[in-house]
Amino acid sequence: MRDAPELRRLAGQLGILLRYRAADGAVRETSAATCAQLLAAMGVPVADEGQARRALAARRAAQRARLVAPTQVASAGSQVCVTVRGAAPAQVAVLDGAGGVVAQRDAQGGVAVFPDLPAGVYRARVVVARRRRGGVTAAEQALLVAPPSARDAAGALGDARGVGVWTNLYSLRREGDAGIGDLTAARELAEAAGRAGAAFLGLSPLHACRNRGLEVSPYSGTSRIFRNAIYLDVEQVPEFATCDEARALWAAPAQRERLGQLRAAARIDYAAVAAARLPVLVALHEAFRRGRGARAEYRAFLARDDGLPLDFATFCALEEDLAATGSPRDWRAWPEQLHDPDGAAVRSFRARRSREVDFHAFLQFELERQLGVCAAAARSAGMALGLYQDIALGALASGFDAWRFGELIVTQVSLGAPPDAYAQDGQDWGIPPLEPRRLGNDGFRYLRAVLRSACEHSGAVRVDHAMGLQRQWWVPGGSSAGEGAYVRYPVDALFALLAIASHEHDCVFIGEDLGTVPAGFRRRMTRAGALSSRVLLFERGKRGAFRAPSRWSRHALATANTHDLPPLHAWWSGADLELRRDLGILASDEALTAARLERADDRAALLRRLRAERLLGRAEPDAAALTVAVHAFLLRTPAVLVGWSLDDLAGEVVPVNLPGVPQRVYPSWTRRMQRDVAALAARLASQRSA
Repeated sequence: MRDAPELRRLAGQLGILLRYRAADGAVRETSAATCAQLLAAMGVPVADEGQARRALAARRAAQRARLVAPTQVASAGSQVCVTVRGAAPAQVAVLDGAGGVVAQRDAQGGVAVFPDLPAGVYRARVVVARRRRGGVTAAEQALLVAPPSARDAAGALGDARGVGVWTNLYSLRREGDAGIGDLTAARELAEAAGRAGAAFLGLSPLHACRNRGLEVSPYSGTSRIFRNAIYLDVEQVPEFATCDEARALWAAPAQRERLGQLRAAARIDYAAVAAARLPVLVALHEAFRRGRGARAEYRAFLARDDGLPLDFATFCALEEDLAATGSPRDWRAWPEQLHDPDGAAVRSFRARRSREVDFHAFLQFELERQLGVCAAAARSAGMALGLYQDIALGALASGFDAWRFGELIVTQVSLGAPPDAYAQDGQDWGIPPLEPRRLGNDGFRYLRAVLRSACEHSGAVRVDHAMGLQRQWWVPGGSSAGEGAYVRYPVDALFALLAIASHEHDCVFIGEDLGTVPAGFRRRMTRAGALSSRVLLFERGKRGAFRAPSRWSRHALATANTHDLPPLHAWWSGADLELRRDLGILASDEALTAARLERADDRAALLRRLRAERLLGRAEPDAAALTVAVHAFLLRTPAVLVGWSLDDLAGEVVPVNLPGVPQRVYPSWTRRMQRDVAALAARLASQRSA
């Protein structure tokens, strides 16, 4: 297996990249051992060259027998041709998402032509009559009819520059909150930012999380389709105004004391916040069940995406029920009969525990409503784009998405990143990949639901680790991150899905394209209409000089930093380096000294650029003056969108996240802001006047 040419050929055909260009420019080879591990995870175990040859032969035979390609991407406004292999007469029907027949044609000469299909996601069903053997053979193709590109950001803004604010929702404070940022805090901030002239408010992912122990990261939740109920404002639930029980629970002396402690804390105690709100939400749900005001809307909500909201609610109720008996919060540890979401055991549980299931569905329904209120307030305040939401790269293997869409999940593998200057050993993010060959098997149902959730109330959507549209770094179980390999994804189909969702929901896409970026990927993003992410701290030449604003891309969102980087005040003062030394990440005083020297060079380089732009004088600036100069610098770039970090505007020093550092070492995702939204609103108003 040292050279293993047949195994490597098989790996290449199944999408495993046999080599890649690393961040340092060197070409790295994928080992045969890694190929074998990833093939096994894909369901193609290969122990020797003979097995590899047989697998290659079986693959060729399957391809010859396939009536149609599994997925086709076509351009809206042009003829769509469905090609059927073989000479037998065939009939092709194009079906919409609900299974209705949109058009039907005979395949003349093996091709069925559809001249006027509007943009959308379809299924092409092919039926071939087999005259010699009798009977019929059928097959389906996922058919993506896409606009030429996603919605243009400049057009959405009326050819103006869009300047906005981005923040981490959980970190916000407001008077009367429950110890965590919620959708009312987001609404108040959106209104203030809109009045100050902002075009958008960017929020950290709202994905569902368990909110207990170490499972609090918005980038590794249980679902990317559904949202985290911890962001609900219980006082804004419509039933709160008339439910005496809920108001009494919320106003009880012990509850007021507990809420006061949660609000005053510098860090979020997710489990305590969830526990404090639970009895009130249960009472509100009972009031909702007794009422009739939202029945029609609720039924429509439960039916969306082929009933996924009810599936999610069932999963949550099952997890709570089994956890009460000591079962792990991981569906893979449940009894085997509960592994099938469509099975009799799950249906029986849903019927027996309908009240508990309905409670979790109600939470998602109310989250949808409160997010809609927030989005409408942002637009009413004058924001051209309104909310800008964030889609994480994946979800936990133990969570809902993996349970409901298990056929898409690759086990014994996790996603990550190869070694680079930022993480010399690479990164392992602990979330499983999706199997790229299976994504279109059900018409891309899963990804369409993820996109709908993110786009529905947004004017812009950020796609985390956008390079994952083309390739993803798979780390075999038990291996280090550096022993992984890139696996190809159906990039044309995924960009087509973005374009369709963009026009369907009238939103702009931003790709987070930081790290090891494949050659040509950013040009491809531009052609697809997705904006690039350009970050000041990374926009540097080969010798370390910060790029002049004129050299920045127009097709971009320009920011000073990201949620993975320290706030500007910490970066300028070196407080982030001191924190890393305290945590043992910088393992010695010598390492700290070296990091300080490197930071001094970085500071000097930034000062040279800002002074060259006449944004700073010769005097050494403090962190506040530097922040003003940096924001003025971003406005000089041609980037169509500019995002200002609320942490930087507020002078925060403590980072919300330390990538690669275990949660038990540093409590990422828990830091709250020092000032509340009312104080930040005044800061935004003064920033506008400045």
